Amino acid sequence: MARRSVFLLGARQTGKSTLLRSRFPTARYVNLLAADTFRQLSSAPEKLRQSLSPEDSLVVIDEVQKLPSLLDEVHLMIESNKKLRFILTGSSARKLRRGGANLLAGRAHTHYLYPLTWAETDRSQLVSRLQFGGIPSVLDSPDPWKDLQEYVGVYLQEEIRAESLTRSIEAFSRFLSVAGLANGEQLNFTKIGNDAQVPPRTVREFFTVLDDTLIGFQLPAFQKTLTRKAVATSKFYFFDLGVAHALQGVRELPRGTEHYGRALEHLVATELRAYLSYSQIEEPLTYWRSTSQIEVDFLVGTVLGIEVKGAGQVGERDAKGILALGEDIRLKRRIIICNESERRTLNCGVEVYPLESFLADLWKGEII
Repeated sequence: MARRSVFLLGARQTGKSTLLRSRFPTARYVNLLAADTFRQLSSAPEKLRQSLSPEDSLVVIDEVQKLPSLLDEVHLMIESNKKLRFILTGSSARKLRRGGANLLAGRAHTHYLYPLTWAETDRSQLVSRLQFGGIPSVLDSPDPWKDLQEYVGVYLQEEIRAESLTRSIEAFSRFLSVAGLANGEQLNFTKIGNDAQVPPRTVREFFTVLDDTLIGFQLPAFQKTLTRKAVATSKFYFFDLGVAHALQGVRELPRGTEHYGRALEHLVATELRAYLSYSQIEEPLTYWRSTSQIEVDFLVGTVLGIEVKGAGQVGERDAKGILALGEDIRLKRRIIICNESERRTLNCGVEVYPLESFLADLWKGEII
């Protein structure tokens, strides 16, 4: 990061500021969440340039989407001083794009920060992460459930109301509750609209808001199969398991239940997404489902197929989706993640991985 200016984007409380203050303690920090700083720079953005000294080589601007006009000054300073670098953090790409912000004409890379992963936590925290997610302040909280409920409330108030991302906060609140129940499912704008009492067109816009504010992401459908026709509809996941559970009202995850199986799948989705991003692997993350409802939970490019099962024991029938997909594409690895205690290989060649073993090997670079 220190060699070039970057945008560091991530949802609120994922630890952007904490990470940067730890990595770059001598940098100049500008926090736009501070009311006095925001007022000063919003009225006169040039004051940022005027306040820098020749010794300032790295400047961190927190929550830059609150003042997109400041990027013109940043651009000017980068052009006039080749040694000066900026790290610009944000929790909403939407505000930057909608404001017609100067995105530095390609002079800054974009990186993302996600909730805590397997590589950043103790293995003993895995059960807690399945229930409460990986937002650092929540995972370390004595009352994580209360903090998650407050997080959802703060998001509604600060990200939606304060930035005027929708005309009706009440309609968005109803939508968000229904979207929580649809976490990990194919997007159905009509059904969600009926349940939330808003038009399907508005539901589509609301999901775009979740994407752009980094609160959720869509998992595209893999469609390049010939033997079996594939569906084209994306799935949607919230960026964090705990946030999804707060919206769903899921306070417990007994093994063997539907909620547990869905949480396991959601965890794997977030780990794969973070690993691919942090490792700068450009293979797309998708899922595959045929029109006859045969499915593979995750595909990484066309090299890796993954099924996630909440069961403690799996067999050949659990490999049906991966084997069916193999009729169209030659996957290098085929894996079923489950709660078995030992890693093994089925007679059909599909690998069976305990969850912990899979996550450990993933972050060691031995899966992809």
